Amino acid sequence: MQKLIECVPNFSEGRDQNVIRQITDMIESVDGVSLLDVDPGASTNRTVVTFVGGPDAAVEAAFRAIKKASELIDMHKHKGAHPRMGATDVCPFIPVSNVSWDEAIACANRLGQRVGDELKIPVYLYEKAAKNEARSNLSIIRAGEYEGFFEKIRQPEWKPDFGPEIFSEKSGATVIGVRDFLVAYNVNLNTKSVRRANSVAFDVREQGRVQTEDGTPWGKPLLDANSEPIRIPGMLTHVKAIGWFVKEYGIAQVSMNLTNIEETPLHAAFDACCESAARRGLRVTGSEIVGMVPKKSLVDAGRYFLRKQKWSEGVADEELIDIAIRSMGLSELKPFYPKEKVIEFKIESAEPKRSLAKMNLREFCNETLSDSPAPGGGSVAALMGALGASLGGMVANLSAGKRGWDDKLEYFSNSAVKAQQLKDELLSLVDEDTAAFNKVMDAFALPKESAEEKAARSTAIEQATKYAAEVPLKVMETASKSYELLTEMAEKGNPASASDVGVGALATRACIEGAALNVKINLAQLKDEKFKGALAQRMRNISADSDAQFENIYQVVGSKLR
Repeated sequence: MQKLIECVPNFSEGRDQNVIRQITDMIESVDGVSLLDVDPGASTNRTVVTFVGGPDAAVEAAFRAIKKASELIDMHKHKGAHPRMGATDVCPFIPVSNVSWDEAIACANRLGQRVGDELKIPVYLYEKAAKNEARSNLSIIRAGEYEGFFEKIRQPEWKPDFGPEIFSEKSGATVIGVRDFLVAYNVNLNTKSVRRANSVAFDVREQGRVQTEDGTPWGKPLLDANSEPIRIPGMLTHVKAIGWFVKEYGIAQVSMNLTNIEETPLHAAFDACCESAARRGLRVTGSEIVGMVPKKSLVDAGRYFLRKQKWSEGVADEELIDIAIRSMGLSELKPFYPKEKVIEFKIESAEPKRSLAKMNLREFCNETLSDSPAPGGGSVAALMGALGASLGGMVANLSAGKRGWDDKLEYFSNSAVKAQQLKDELLSLVDEDTAAFNKVMDAFALPKESAEEKAARSTAIEQATKYAAEVPLKVMETASKSYELLTEMAEKGNPASASDVGVGALATRACIEGAALNVKINLAQLKDEKFKGALAQRMRNISADSDAQFENIYQVVGSKLR
C-alpha cells in the first residue's frame, strides 16, 4: 500500500489571494503531493490548506510553504478574528494510509528541525509529537498569541523545541505536530451577538464554563479547595469552542474544533448547538465545515438523521451525504461540494485512471463490447453480484417503508445497510478484477532476452496469475454473503417484491458461477500445485453452498408467486 499522510497548515493570511496562491504553488511544486483544499477566511484572516502525499514529500512541501509564508506575511501588521502566533500558525500531520504514529512524529520532528535551523523560526511541537506533556495542547502553547510571545518565549518553560529563543517579529512562531483527524466546524446562529454565541459555545464545549456565585457569566467565580475555579462541564467531549462574529456573513457563529470525531461526531455537535440555542431563544440556521472532512463523518450524519426520521438507513453513500448536507445546512453560507470537501472524493478525483464502476450503463457495456480483453467475464460477474445485493437491499428498503410494519423498521433498515456494504464491495471488485488482468498482461510484456530476465518474467507471471485467480475467488466469497440477506427477504420481506428477490438470487448465482470460471482459467496457468489445490477446494465449497442456498430461496420465492 502507498504511504499517505495528510498535512493541514494554517497560514495567517485569508484576504490576499496573490499571497495565498504563492504559498500553495510551493506545495504543488513537490512531486508526489496532491493539494486537496484551500479555504481562506476574510474575517479570520487565515487560510486552512489541506494536502496529502508520502511522508518525505509532505515534509518537503510543508517546508517550502512555511518558507514562502515567512517571506510574504508580516505578523506585525496582521489582524484577524482567529487566535494566532505566526505566519504559519500551526502545521499538523495526520496519518491517512499505511503511516504509523511513529512515522508521523518523525515527520513533525524533521520539519521542525528544518524550520528552526534554516528559517530561524521558533518551533513548538504539540499533540502526539509533543516532547513536553505540559505543552501538548495547542491552545496552551498559543495563549497570549503573537503580541504576548515576545515576553513568553523568554520564560525557561517556553524555550522552543527547535529554532532560536528569540521571537521573530515578522514570522512569529510555528506549532508543528501530529494529531488525530480534526474537523473545524462552525454552526451559524440567527444573531449577531458574540456574547450569545459564546453562551452556546460554553454550553457545548468540553471545558464548559466557570461556575459563579450568582450564576451569571460576570459573577464572582466559585473556587475549589485548591483555590481553582470550579467549572461546569459542557455537553460534549473532545470539543473546543468559542463564539465569534463573521462580518462577511453578518452572523455570529459557534466555532468548534472536533478533536475526536469517533467520540463526538459532526451530527452530535450540530444537535447540541441546536439544543443549547433553542434554550436561549436562538435558532441554528446552518453550519459550515472549514477545510476537509472524512467521508465517514457525513455518511454517519446521514444515517443519524434518517434514524431521527424513522426511515431506513440503507441508502447509497451519495444519498446519505446529501441528507447530511441538507440536515445540517452545510450550504447555507456557500455551496458545499462533496467532491471538493470530502477527502476521499478529492483524492479519487486526482487519480487519472477512470473507474469502471463509475461509468454509466451504456459506457460500461460499450467498453465490455469493445475489442479490449478487459473488462471481461470477471468484472461482469462482480457487477452481477452487485446487482443481486442491490435487489436484496431494495426489497429491504421497500419492506422498511411498508405501512403497518413500523415495528420491523430497524430489522429491515439493518438489512438494507448490509446490502449497501455488499454492493460497494462488489463494485470495487469490478475494477480490481480488471486491474488483476492488466497485471498479468504487464508481466507477459517484461523483457525475456537474458536468462535472468526470463526468470524474473516467469516469476512475475506466476505472481500476477495467482492474484488474478484470487480476485474472482474474493468475488465468489463476497457475493455468497448476499444469500443470507436474500433468504431473509424471501421469507420476511414484502410479498409484493418476491420476484425481485428471485432475480437477485439468479444474479448472485450467475456471479458466483461466472467468477468460478475465471478462477479456473487462471489456476490452469499456474505451476504452484499446492496453491492451485487450496484455491480450487475453496472454489468448489463456495459453488456447492451457492447451489444449495439458491434452491432454497427459489423455492420460497416460487411459493409466493403462485
